[in-house]
Amino acid sequence: MTTKTERSLVELKSGEKALILRLEGGEAFRKKLAALNIRVGKTIKKVTAQPFLGPVVIEIDNTEATLGRKMAENIFVQALEAQ
Repeated sequence: MTTKTERSLVELKSGEKALILRLEGGEAFRKKLAALNIRVGKTIKKVTAQPFLGPVVIEIDNTEATLGRKMAENIFVQALEAQ
């Protein structure tokens, strides 16, 4: 269930920062994200999304990572105010 302020990572605009609220997926999904240091409570920035349902590029801890669109759809975030 999503709240008004909670949305999928793919819904963020390029350049927008967000706080990771929850991850929906199995053990393999969570291990893959943990290897990329993606976990609940971390702040990420959406760099870009490739067209035609391509991958999503994010920045976390000053490192860029590329996620498949299906993975990004299962990462739920809350957008942060621009600083």
